[in-house]
Amino acid sequence: MNSGFKHLSTRYIHPTAMKLLLVFDFDHTVVDENTDTWIVKCAPASKLPDEIKHSYKKGYWTEYMGRVFRYLGDNGVKEEEMKRTMTTLPFTAGMKDLLDFIGKHKDFFDCIIISDSNAVFIDWILKAANVSHLFDNVFTNPASFDGSGYLTVQNCHIHDCAKCPVNLCKRKILEEFVENRLTTNMKYSQIIYIGDGGNDLCPVMYLKKNDIVMPRHGYMLENMISQLSQKLVPVEASVVSWSSGIEILEYLELLIKR
Repeated sequence: MNSGFKHLSTRYIHPTAMKLLLVFDFDHTVVDENTDTWIVKCAPASKLPDEIKHSYKKGYWTEYMGRVFRYLGDNGVKEEEMKRTMTTLPFTAGMKDLLDFIGKHKDFFDCIIISDSNAVFIDWILKAANVSHLFDNVFTNPASFDGSGYLTVQNCHIHDCAKCPVNLCKRKILEEFVENRLTTNMKYSQIIYIGDGGNDLCPVMYLKKNDIVMPRHGYMLENMISQLSQKLVPVEASVVSWSSGIEILEYLELLIKR
């Protein structure tokens, strides 16, 4: 798994219809926890020492996680133990039902993940649940195990967005993906962005009037969108909140029946 484009087919649903693009965040969206904090269960006493916990600098989460992974490696935590721990991470309520629905109607959808997690964790989790084939691309921080058995992680890409952390601007990823698909004659009828966090706002601002943003109810993205509306600078896309993957499923069901 990597953060580059892979060749995709360009099938249309219908001679006059186009696919919908579903864009998923991962932590607290597809899964119901933060993958980077879940891995701390592997640490001695499931805790990090204060010098690591307090070493985080805003905007430099990937570097922080590099220190976490080194600490785990220094304490003898092996790849298999990390994998066992990560694959116990629960999916968000109704999300497996949603993914099953998408799988049964894949001709209607292209699906991508844009996440600030890492490629190893996402790959483990999706494959363990047998849903990795549903996603056409996963864009995240590249990761791998080095010769000493330590997990290492790198920044997803280089960007110049002042609003986003140095390792990842989700808007740039989304823009480049859509532009790349246009070169293969695939233009999406709608983009549907499903997320929860503060770093999802930047790509949401890229969405147009015909698109849909689906923020998780009670989470930061929903609050930030609400604040923009109060300041009379609302997002262009329609806003549909959700609490369960079933609600997203039911909404998609209506869209493809139109």
